[in-house]
Amino acid sequence: MTIDGNPKEKEAMAAYQRGDRAEGHRLQTEFITEFREEYQKKDHCPCKVACRYHGNCRECITIHRGHQDHVPNCMRDMLNQKIRLLSGLTEHSIANEIEPPKEIKLKK
Repeated sequence: MTIDGNPKEKEAMAAYQRGDRAEGHRLQTEFITEFREEYQKKDHCPCKVACRYHGNCRECITIHRGHQDHVPNCMRDMLNQKIRLLSGLTEHSIANEIEPPKEIKLKK
């Protein structure tokens, strides 16, 4: 099961956006039902580094909401996709102003 960019969940959001709440809710319920069934058998945590909260989204998100310093690893790809789109509005000129922390290794 694909979680990130799931076609059924995207269809549910499209239904909500066009005002068809019943269809959106039906599709979202199907998506979650499928996830719950598969979650019993499989690890769906996309984080590449296992921490003590790996796979325990509720506690992981609670910790990140608590300290509000950065977002969980599992949300970075999604946020970076959105930031990339916004950055395109200024021809990605922000890239010249960003200095990553020393622990982040950039591609050359």
